[in-house]
Amino acid sequence: MRYIVIGAGAVGGTIGARLHQGGHEVLLVARGAHYEALKRDGLRLITPESDEKLPIPVADGPVPTRDDDVLIVATKSQDTIAALDPWPSGLPVVCAQNGVDNERMALRRFARVYGMCVWLPAQHLEPGIVVAPCHPYSGILHVGRYPQGVDDLTRQIVADLGKRGFEAHAQPDVMRWKYGKLLGNLANAVDALVGGGVPGAAQLIDRTRAEAREVLDKAGIAYTTTEEEAEIRGHKMDTRAIEGVERGGGSSWQSLAKGSGSIEADYLNGEIVLLGREHGVRTPVNEVLRREANRFAREKLPPRSMPLETLLALVDQA
Repeated sequence: MRYIVIGAGAVGGTIGARLHQGGHEVLLVARGAHYEALKRDGLRLITPESDEKLPIPVADGPVPTRDDDVLIVATKSQDTIAALDPWPSGLPVVCAQNGVDNERMALRRFARVYGMCVWLPAQHLEPGIVVAPCHPYSGILHVGRYPQGVDDLTRQIVADLGKRGFEAHAQPDVMRWKYGKLLGNLANAVDALVGGGVPGAAQLIDRTRAEAREVLDKAGIAYTTTEEEAEIRGHKMDTRAIEGVERGGGSSWQSLAKGSGSIEADYLNGEIVLLGREHGVRTPVNEVLRREANRFAREKLPPRSMPLETLLALVDQA
């Protein structure tokens, strides 16, 4: 079986690297300077234990496929449709992404779709380099068939992921885990705009998640609890400082730091806004975060450059 990782950034690069280290055939798909660096030097994976250059094959677009290929899409949600469009619809697709809409988007074209709830803090700011700072595992990954269930391919993917650097679980209710992860990711916009560690930011994040839980409960959507997640996570993913590596922020912070021009807020805070509109629940906090994160990305403003007082005033006005 060959794993084709579409979007070899922080998450995709780490998954591809760990599968490669576990002895599996991997092809990374990347673009621009990142592709050129991977093609020239291989993928440099930096972890608390090692700093390795891995000679993983790379492409900058679709390649001839085989019957045993598995697509792992790890792009941002706003890029999912374009990323999957060139690939044959007969292949299985694993959505290793934040948000809960990617699987549904993929299912329009692909008959076999799998969700992956990704607990994997990682950083990709320089071409060819991915940093995975957690120990003893780089991450914990939950995999299941979409919309629900576990099959033989699920079990094979979980076994392969668990060979090196990850703890992996087969979850028949994988979307419940992804909705739980969505609640956590609602803080991404706060971190990107003002910084999650700024005094007062934690209270805003609490408001954001309380608003979201009200929406999910009204919609009848199940989600994992923080207690349930903590029981599995334990101390299996403790973040460690790595000499010479400056720790940045999460995925939304990285989008702003790289000046990519887009951000996934429409599929994080925006998912709560959408559900709120569908079920008659007001979501002013998440709407402001969605709108302002998109504005920052569009105008290429630097991350964490909005004063918290400004953001709170916008929320209060809403």
